[in-house]
Amino acid sequence: MVEPLRALLAEPRPPDPPARGRRDWLLVAVLTVAVPAEGLLRPDVPARAATLVMTLALVPTLLWRRERPLLMVAIVFGVSWVVPLFTGHQPELVSGAFVLLLAFALVRWGSGREIVAGAALILVKIAVTATGTDRVAGFLVMSVMFALAVAARYRSRFRARELDQVKLLERERLARDLHDTVAHHVSAMAIRAQAGIAVSRTSPEGAVDALRVIEAEAVRALGEMRTLVRALRDGDPAELAPCPAVADLTGLAGPAPEGPEVDVEIAGDLGDLPPAVGTAIYRLAQESVTNARRHARRATRITVRVWADAGTVRLSVTDDGDGGTARGGGFGLAGMRERAALLGGVCEAGPDAGRGWTVTAVLPRGLG
Repeated sequence: MVEPLRALLAEPRPPDPPARGRRDWLLVAVLTVAVPAEGLLRPDVPARAATLVMTLALVPTLLWRRERPLLMVAIVFGVSWVVPLFTGHQPELVSGAFVLLLAFALVRWGSGREIVAGAALILVKIAVTATGTDRVAGFLVMSVMFALAVAARYRSRFRARELDQVKLLERERLARDLHDTVAHHVSAMAIRAQAGIAVSRTSPEGAVDALRVIEAEAVRALGEMRTLVRALRDGDPAELAPCPAVADLTGLAGPAPEGPEVDVEIAGDLGDLPPAVGTAIYRLAQESVTNARRHARRATRITVRVWADAGTVRLSVTDDGDGGTARGGGFGLAGMRERAALLGGVCEAGPDAGRGWTVTAVLPRGLG
């Protein structure tokens, strides 16, 4: 019993609670109308004036329930505990059930110490002010709210861990691709250096040309190495294999045994792309085509377009199928965003205005 309690007390607040938004203000506005409407329409409300004033005064606490969950619980349950001492009646408005949202927010967004203190206050208040079946019902309802909040809290944590695993996996994949690219540059430098040494005595010009090539390869390798360091992976040995490039996108074209046909369009000057950028474009397109074939219902065509200008390379993968926003909830897109971000670019995806889904990516031509 001691260890679980100690672990609970050490529990930190969940990161990044949702900011106050329109739904929160709408909820407060609806309750601001519902509370006096119920108070005026129900003839059996005891201590009507005090109940209405108290309930209306406590409604705005909903706006701070995620940022200050314990304070809001203390205000609401403390006031609802003290006021009946003067009026002689417990508030009995149905619209006052918004306090359940505060109990939920306490467990969902509070720290372990806040949860223990707030839950103790809530349960003691129910035990002292309620009687008979009302007390049992109060304990039961609060237990359900606490359970729902715990489920939401740990479901969010589990999903965050899955997203972290996806990002780490994408970093490892990118690091493997970059490992192969850097190995290619270093091998080229070694070969050129050997050739330069061999001809240095008989042909100084040839040695100078070799040095120029070595310099160019070294600059490229340094750029790849900087990206490799940003995408540090675990110590597993990388498998040396040719990295796919933009030219390999043509292998994605054509009809599939089951699924829509893929058209590939490549335009612009793509000859001098850093290998890491070319590989990233290929991987992003490959993942997008796979997702479209898997999730785009009734799709007949997938179009892959790659074009470049002086500073960027752009990718667009579009299908004409159904699927709505469902395709945006998986982890594949998180990995694609991570790969693009590691190279200094962006990747976005979403439904089109009519039907279909589009993935776009913009990557810089150079790495540094």
